[in-house]
Amino acid sequence: MTGQPAFEVISQHKCFDGTVGFYKHNSTSTGTSMRFSVFVPQQGRAGRTPVLYYLAGLTCTEETFMIKAGAQRVAAELGLMLVAPDTSPRGLNIPGDSESWDFGVAAGFYLDATREPWARNYRMYSYITRELRELIEAQFPADPARTGIFGHSMGGHGALVLGMRNPGIYKSISAFAPISAPSQVPWGQKAFGGYLGDDKSQWAEYDATEIVSRLKDAARRPPLLIDQGLGDQFLDKQLPQHVFEAAAGKAGYPLTLRRHAGYDHGYYFISTFMEDHLRHHAKILGK
Repeated sequence: MTGQPAFEVISQHKCFDGTVGFYKHNSTSTGTSMRFSVFVPQQGRAGRTPVLYYLAGLTCTEETFMIKAGAQRVAAELGLMLVAPDTSPRGLNIPGDSESWDFGVAAGFYLDATREPWARNYRMYSYITRELRELIEAQFPADPARTGIFGHSMGGHGALVLGMRNPGIYKSISAFAPISAPSQVPWGQKAFGGYLGDDKSQWAEYDATEIVSRLKDAARRPPLLIDQGLGDQFLDKQLPQHVFEAAAGKAGYPLTLRRHAGYDHGYYFISTFMEDHLRHHAKILGK
């Protein structure tokens, strides 16, 4: 390799005979330095492994999943690589980017903004689907043909949207408490209005309920797993999973939506059902 390195190592740690690493690189998609984390299982020393991208939720960073989700033990057993990007560009100091916790910094919503002043840098859709993926496939032992995506809340929205819009890339999808009908709830309306403006046709491109409703091959897609806690403090106002469930049912999309009494929106919930999600992906990607 010549020229500048593709990324900089922040730290690396042995974990279940594999390696958890934290990295940063200069992104052309966002025009900023972007951070990401990767768990490479020991199987990666012998060849390419399936790879899962995890998209985190509002206020989170590239560290959140690796520290809180408890995924590495089962990922090591299954031979799954895990990649967790940051949730937005940082350090831009765009007016208004840090005024609220659900818009701007740490709230990129995994879309490509079209409204100024966000359009130049808030391009998380392109960053995840192209730039970061290409870096991972070039620099780590990830198998491009066995790629999956999952996430939580805002990141669950991202996983559904990126996964359903790019079936040639993402062969498996799952989500924890996703914002699955963003055009109909305050979080999504704020983000879409701010990043995309008033054109509802642009909103529909990033709304999982709208996307699944338009799929012509829904019945032939791989099965989707969603878990939702019934003790989730955001359930009634922000997470109407029944709306997405109805649209998926009408389209014939193979969906398993599990509802769990008592569980809230946080990582105690996520870690409880993480193994189920990893095995869900491993089963599909192993075929």
